[in-house]
Amino acid sequence: MNSSTIDKQSQIPDDSNGVDKSGERVQKMFGEIAPKYDRMNHLLSMNTDRYWRWKTVRFLKPDDSGPILDVCTGTGDLAISFCKKTRGAVEIVAADFCEEMLEIGRAKKQKLKWGHKIDFVQADTQALPFESDQFQIVTVAFGLRNVADTDQGLREMTRVCRPGGQVAVLEFSTPRRQPIKFGYQWYFKNVLPRIGQLLARNNSAAYEYLPNSVGEFPAYEALVERMEAVGLKQVKFIPMTFGVATLYVGVK
Repeated sequence: MNSSTIDKQSQIPDDSNGVDKSGERVQKMFGEIAPKYDRMNHLLSMNTDRYWRWKTVRFLKPDDSGPILDVCTGTGDLAISFCKKTRGAVEIVAADFCEEMLEIGRAKKQKLKWGHKIDFVQADTQALPFESDQFQIVTVAFGLRNVADTDQGLREMTRVCRPGGQVAVLEFSTPRRQPIKFGYQWYFKNVLPRIGQLLARNNSAAYEYLPNSVGEFPAYEALVERMEAVGLKQVKFIPMTFGVATLYVGVK
């Protein structure tokens, strides 16, 4: 899939009311912060993001029955977690439409024992270049909220998942219980954007976009309904770290 196709497909109108998730804006933003993306994720989450991915892989229980797809993969951390868990027993495709992120992911896989099992592919989640009914597990970690059309992204993830396979979304969410909810919202809106902009300077206000995109993204029962609407069954959600992140899993 060439870059012109990706740009065209990414212009599907934003399904939120305020956050600009147009393909051009999102590509530019992540391209600018790519060199410091991993460090900022670990710093701002106090390394909890590593645990969330670790728990996701173990909850999904991948086996050697077929390939795995991770979309909006960024620099490939979740794909790498799958590779380590399966010990090179399956092919893993890591897809993203930001080439700068993929370049970092490709460099990281060179240091892995089974890194040759990961294939980094430039692709738009709204129009995945894969055959239907192919992957045993299809995941997205902290990326679905960046897809211009959430439902189209879920439809594509479901399409390429094989019958009986799992579709999983790991995403930030707002804790429901006080005082954790208040503390989280204060940190997310007041502290995180300033630290992010200071340490990962960019022209796209990336770390102001983050809390805004999380705030507008459907969470808990609302996202479960969206996943059920595209044909997934047995959809459930598992809050992590008091609801700071949530894992959603459905079966095709």
